[in-house]
Amino acid sequence: MNSKLETLKQRGQLPRFIAVEGAIGVGKTTLARRLADTFNYQTLLEQAEENPFLTRFYQEPKRYALQTQLFFLFQRAQQLRDLKQADLFESVHVSDFLIDKDKLFAEVTLDEDEYRLYSNVYQHMTFDAPRPDLVIYLQAPSNVLLQRIQRRGNAAEQSIGADYLDRLNDAYARFFHFYDEAPLLIVNASDIDLAGRDEDYDQLVNYALDIRSGRHYFNPRPLA
Repeated sequence: MNSKLETLKQRGQLPRFIAVEGAIGVGKTTLARRLADTFNYQTLLEQAEENPFLTRFYQEPKRYALQTQLFFLFQRAQQLRDLKQADLFESVHVSDFLIDKDKLFAEVTLDEDEYRLYSNVYQHMTFDAPRPDLVIYLQAPSNVLLQRIQRRGNAAEQSIGADYLDRLNDAYARFFHFYDEAPLLIVNASDIDLAGRDEDYDQLVNYALDIRSGRHYFNPRPLA
């Protein structure tokens, strides 16, 4: 893998902006951090801990969905605006979010009137966000996500239920079914451990390094 990385780096063929996406618990931030370390890139990460409404949203979704969603919208838009001002092309990044999917969460969590308000705000904040050179979408069924959420033991997340994860997975599937803004790698992350098993991670990176365009699928067999 190192030799392939070096060759592509010398040729200027590495993706300069990689976005990792997927539902909560699937491991997108873990993968983003590992990719940044492997590629020697900077990270652009969601700052969920800065959202003062998130814990309350998990406890009372209907009451706090709009505040939570608007905070994330403002936060992500500002991060990407700062990135453009710093000139994306002078540096390289790995992100654990894709601004295009922000409305996906709004569709899942907001009622009709709230979504209309959110959409108005979203449209007024529209700007020329930098496009990734590669998007990696991690997929896993809701029962796997629930197990991982429970295992990592974040107290604020323990009230997340299977029904919410089902709706979120459905929304992600619909979103990426039509996504064509960047080369896309869809990864079956159900039976692989990108954090703890180097073999799984190395297979994924080697596969991703060959992607230049189009839609691709990575469905590895779990190692014995």
